[in-house]
Amino acid sequence: MKRILTTVALIAGFGVPALAETLEFKVLGQPVSTGKLFDELEKPFFENFAESTGLDANASFSPVDTTGIKDLEGLRIAKGGLFDIVSLRFSPISRDAPIALGLDLVGQNPDYESARRSVDLFLPEVASVFADQFDTKLLGVWPFGPQVLFCKPEIEGLADLSGQKVRVFDQSMANFISSVGGTPVPMPFPEVQQALQRGVVDCALTGPSSANAAGWPEVTTTVMPLGFSIAFNGYGMNMARWNSLDADQQTAMQTAFDTLVGDIWTRSEELYDEALRCNAGEEPCENLRSYDLTVVEPTEADYATVKDALANISFPAWKPVCDDATEGCSDAWMETIGTDRGL
Repeated sequence: MKRILTTVALIAGFGVPALAETLEFKVLGQPVSTGKLFDELEKPFFENFAESTGLDANASFSPVDTTGIKDLEGLRIAKGGLFDIVSLRFSPISRDAPIALGLDLVGQNPDYESARRSVDLFLPEVASVFADQFDTKLLGVWPFGPQVLFCKPEIEGLADLSGQKVRVFDQSMANFISSVGGTPVPMPFPEVQQALQRGVVDCALTGPSSANAAGWPEVTTTVMPLGFSIAFNGYGMNMARWNSLDADQQTAMQTAFDTLVGDIWTRSEELYDEALRCNAGEEPCENLRSYDLTVVEPTEADYATVKDALANISFPAWKPVCDDATEGCSDAWMETIGTDRGL
């Protein structure tokens, strides 16, 4: 009787397919202070992860500024597997992976069109290094938008930065600020508003929509709408976790992130235009806070200074750093972006 029951149980077991387990992902996101891109797109994407991806999957989502983790640690977090998916802020992580900065050297991306060309040409090189050196699958990149100058003292042009303390977010920007006589002060984004208020820094660089969300216009007087760079961000997945997905799951995941990234590109450009108006108290201003900053229009000399920085400051300073970290880095950049920019 025992043998009969065992046989029946085995037969019954073979006849019932195993239930697939729900996929669980730990996600490290952008700071809450990111503003509309966080509220409208990133946060809902991960909070409704099954719907977003079409997979039986959940995401435990934590904005980076609620965890005590610094955004410069993004690649280390992804490589170590502490989080499965990490929202990567390219300027801070360029300390670990200098090649990331090759997408956005000062003077390279003054607008969205040039930023898209940079991604098309150089992103494969960046993705390869992330995979090989940091065990991270790069799922896509997107821009905050042109990074412009906000100042507490009134300024009339780049020449007035001489002697001013300016918040920067990567070495390329620091080199440029030094070249015009300013003192670069590296500082995480969440700390900047208070630093401007207290006079720790006189000026700071970020995108207009990010500044609006973080209240920078409350503690500054002037904005110069001149794009120094575009400020890329991206999403990376721990490579072991990516490889644990089957082919269909990987396709669904990549398709979902392609959609998210495409939506952010579009919304970023819309927000950039609206934030420029709102920060200056202009209309229409329907989705952001309205302020009354003085807009200082860049001169032809200011535009030329930023454009010339790519060949004369940004690339020469970045070249040895990136080549030291990744063999052939600067050659790959020159063959792609450098050729496209006529260098």
